[in-house]
Amino acid sequence: MPDSASAPRRSFLAGIAALGTGALALLAPLWSGIRVALAPLGRAREDAAMVPVAKLAAIPDDGVPRRFRVVKDRVDAWNTHRRLPVGAVYLRRMGDSVEALNVVCPHAGCFVNVAADRSRFVCPCHKSSFDLSGAVNDPASPSPRDMDPLDVEIRGDEVWVRFQNFLPGRAEREPVA
Repeated sequence: MPDSASAPRRSFLAGIAALGTGALALLAPLWSGIRVALAPLGRAREDAAMVPVAKLAAIPDDGVPRRFRVVKDRVDAWNTHRRLPVGAVYLRRMGDSVEALNVVCPHAGCFVNVAADRSRFVCPCHKSSFDLSGAVNDPASPSPRDMDPLDVEIRGDEVWVRFQNFLPGRAEREPVA
């Protein structure tokens, strides 16, 4: 005959066992959720990698800059977005060498244009002026630095650029994080 004093003890032990089983059942999905939520923290930062920008034949060797869109894959916290436009560059070819400049004005971040006479760059926002190599060419120019040059490699018949943006309004060139 069961002892009436052992019944509460048995129901207590059954409750503890049920709680333990439930906790173990929740542990796997909880751990998976925590790993997914914290995954972006462990991912290495995306460095400015070389990206193909144009065919070498698309850049005439007359020394006049041509504007090209930069398209690359972007990775945010959990998604990869394929072939998104991330900016633009001016490519200028002189013989066998190619120079690249970011199209963003170092003063306030506007897109710089090639002047109508094709002899310089001008910013439509605050009238910063740069020569074709990207150097500030007007002492009254509000730009705190020259246009931002970018690394270029010619791989076969393609021009690859290490594209990155820089913080505007600063005398020193500091990449955008």
